[in-house]
Amino acid sequence: MMTFIYWILPLFLFFRGVRVFVSNRKHLLSTLLRLEFIVLRLFLFLFIYLNLYNFERFFSIIFLTFRVCEGALGLSILVSIIRTHGNDYFNSFSILQC
Repeated sequence: MMTFIYWILPLFLFFRGVRVFVSNRKHLLSTLLRLEFIVLRLFLFLFIYLNLYNFERFFSIIFLTFRVCEGALGLSILVSIIRTHGNDYFNSFSILQC
C-alpha cells in the first residue's frame, strides 16, 4: 500500500496533468496553471524520493526557487501579452508579429 502512495499516485497525477495540458489549449493562463500543476507533482515525486532514500533535501529548495522564478516569468509574459493583444487566446497570437 505504501508503494502505491509513494510512487504510483504521484506518477498518475503527473501523467494526468500532462494529458490535460496537451488536450485543450485555449487560454494562456490555463496553460500556465496546468504547467504549475505538473511541476508541483514533480516536486512531490522528488520530495518523496529524497525522503525515502534519506538524501539531502537541499535540492528540493533549489528546485522550488527555480520554479518560483519560472512562474514569475510566465506571469510577466502573460501580462505583457494581455497588454498588447487585449486577451490571452492562443488563436489571436501570430508568430509573424513582433
